[in-house]
Amino acid sequence: MQTYIVIKGAREHNLKNIAISIPREKITVITGPSGSGKSSLAIDTIYAEGQRRYVESLSVYARQFLEQLRKPDVDSIEGLSPSIAIEQKTVTKSPRSTLGTITEIYDYMRVLYTRIGKPYCYQCGSLITAQESGNIIDSVMSFPQGTRMQIFAPIVRDRKGEYKKELYEMLRDGFIRARIDNRMVDLTQDIQLKKQQRHTIEVVIDRLIIKPGVERQIKNAVDSALRYADTVIINLLDENRDIPFSRTMACPNCGISYPEINPRFFSFNSKHGACPRCNGLGFENMDEESTELTGNRECRLCKGLRLRKEALSIKIQGLNIAEFARMSVSNAIPFVNTMQLSDREKTIGLRVIKEVRDRLSFLAKVGLGYLTLDRLSLTLSGGEAQRIRLATQMGSSLTGVLYVLDEPSIGLHPRDCARLLESLSSIRDAGNTVIVVEHDEETIRWADHVVDMGPGAGLRGGWVVAEGSPLEIEDNKNSLTGKYLKGELSIPVPDKRRQPKDFIKIIGASEFNLKNITVKIPLGVFTCVTGVSGSGKSTLVLEILYKALAKKLYEGKITPGKYSEIMGMDNIDRIICVDQSPLGRTPRSNPATYTGIFIYIRDLFTQLQDARVRGYSASRFSFNISGGRCDSCHGGGTLKVAMHFLPDVYIPCNVCKGKRYNKETLEIRYKGKNISEVLEMTVSEAIQFFSAIPLIRQKLEVLEDVGLGYIQLGQSATTLSGGEAQRIRLSKELGKKSTGKTLYLLDEPTTGLHFVDIQKLLEVIDSLIALGNTVVVIEHNLDVVKSADHIIDLGPEGGEKGGMVLASGTPEEVSMNPDSYTGMFLRSKLLKNNTARKT
Repeated sequence: MQTYIVIKGAREHNLKNIAISIPREKITVITGPSGSGKSSLAIDTIYAEGQRRYVESLSVYARQFLEQLRKPDVDSIEGLSPSIAIEQKTVTKSPRSTLGTITEIYDYMRVLYTRIGKPYCYQCGSLITAQESGNIIDSVMSFPQGTRMQIFAPIVRDRKGEYKKELYEMLRDGFIRARIDNRMVDLTQDIQLKKQQRHTIEVVIDRLIIKPGVERQIKNAVDSALRYADTVIINLLDENRDIPFSRTMACPNCGISYPEINPRFFSFNSKHGACPRCNGLGFENMDEESTELTGNRECRLCKGLRLRKEALSIKIQGLNIAEFARMSVSNAIPFVNTMQLSDREKTIGLRVIKEVRDRLSFLAKVGLGYLTLDRLSLTLSGGEAQRIRLATQMGSSLTGVLYVLDEPSIGLHPRDCARLLESLSSIRDAGNTVIVVEHDEETIRWADHVVDMGPGAGLRGGWVVAEGSPLEIEDNKNSLTGKYLKGELSIPVPDKRRQPKDFIKIIGASEFNLKNITVKIPLGVFTCVTGVSGSGKSTLVLEILYKALAKKLYEGKITPGKYSEIMGMDNIDRIICVDQSPLGRTPRSNPATYTGIFIYIRDLFTQLQDARVRGYSASRFSFNISGGRCDSCHGGGTLKVAMHFLPDVYIPCNVCKGKRYNKETLEIRYKGKNISEVLEMTVSEAIQFFSAIPLIRQKLEVLEDVGLGYIQLGQSATTLSGGEAQRIRLSKELGKKSTGKTLYLLDEPTTGLHFVDIQKLLEVIDSLIALGNTVVVIEHNLDVVKSADHIIDLGPEGGEKGGMVLASGTPEEVSMNPDSYTGMFLRSKLLKNNTARKT
């Protein structure tokens, strides 16, 4: 077997025809400045070619459902294994998707509750017992005299198929009527059921009226029904109401009968298990496509537990499945490990419990112990989503696979990073190859092999500057990363800390896991809110501070998290929250449209002589409006191809070749470039190109100031990382006039940033504060934390064990606090900087 993945002539995006060998069954970190070509090499070349080869290896039948994937621009890749990419944008953003469903923990628990769960009456709380035919007959005879009814035997329940054989057998046994999919049919007729649709078939065993002497008829009908099914359905004709009786499930006191219990009974995505009021969403009047939870009211029927009352009445160790799902991963582990089961239950549940236990332990190993199993996927950060996928892969027991990860350390406190690295090592030790795109210093030092891309971004990048072990990178004079690792270059600690000019005081913050805390946020300075993952940072800053100020300043309908009082809000006249949510959900959104630069570019093109002669308005140069855009792809430049059992892919339009516009529009040129070629420019190129147009140049310069000189103006929003999307938002806000009383809230702005780019970000923050504004940043990166004027450290742990203020003060003060994990890591960082200064 080859010991290296050998890549020759890689030219994807800005790669400069590079050749490189990456060791197999090792951890390789690809690092370098933002835009230097790391993702182009790891994701767009190595992983893309691995995926393409996988598709080509499938059978002809399978390939007919898949589009031919484009070959990356590379001469050859040898030694390539089947590849799996674990990125930040691969988790379904749906109100029906949770941590439990993504990891299949909830699915295994549905099986466990089906097999060993104990059902209780939802009315009186008694343990449900099996019903014999005599009990069913007594219940039927208890209906008032004159009650008209039909007795059904459900022979098929919500399953796909044509069922010709079953229908023929029932007709042969003398039954001539059935209710199929809620419609009465005559079995003597030719019944055609669609094979790919789910059907429910209930055969009419008898029709009768309650009256003296009818008992024998009822007994015969019930006994007949139970020969064909475990459930008997009594249909009250005058009320058009069904009453199910099961010979396995009924309350001895209330007579309440349960339907057949199977895994679908516990699924909030199935009509068999979902709460009928909220349809399994847990909120009232919530849209199936919704990605926003704010303002939704908890369902009054299920209290947010998403399931019907019968499913919630089945328990293991006193908990129903929804109560189990509300546990954090850390709390679920001891619950599963200490289940008191009988010998029979152990035999039935042993394999299922092992699968659940393993998946829970993998989640804990990657630092996600604080997440609850019912946590909605649409509330997960990019880093959390990626580590969930990593935990899922750890449980797959695959070997000989190439894993490509994109910044797995995002959102991780330094304390938790070691656990992540141990997890990556276990994947490697199982005989797999791991390639990681990363800037985190600890991850780089942990690697077996490092590839340093650069030397710059965009056109100035795309070269392999250095490769080797972390120590070899340190000693390489050409490596910018090496100079930071060795300490020759570093982000300096400020000479002095700025003093606050006032405070915002939050009193009694108690949303989610916050423990009724009081926090003072200094104004006119740079504050970092720190703490381990899940400690309450986002809740404090985004759910309470941001939403309370936004509601006051803009009189919106937004609902802040719980608090008693906020003092000092009058000191702020504008609030800007810059998070990592995508700029747009389709490839049409891009940096030029989002920042407003494209408006000025289109106006410029309308003023050109050729455009004026033809009468072209600004709309002619919009790819969202018919007229100037390509009619084939409607201005998208790409066509979406459904890959069925693989993720959808976008391929270039075969008419405009990805240029978005029609031939006539592309004939209009400014300085030799048409509108499509302008959109293909990087920000740095465009600054030179539009140097004589101040309105455009100034907005572009702000993008470059936040470290985005390498991105293309027309780059699809769907290809941008969370960190890039956040910095584009920041640049848009920086382009607006400052009031000097603006509060900027940033959520982990260092995502995707190399050491040199972090320095640029800190300079932008300093410029905002110099104008009198306040900047509050949620951050784990110690180079940013040590540069703050003030730190608020939350903890001590994540989830229920978090939500308290551990330390507050300058970095020096926090570093001396023995209770603070952040302080412990900060102490060594400040010590290293002081030593470097002296030398």
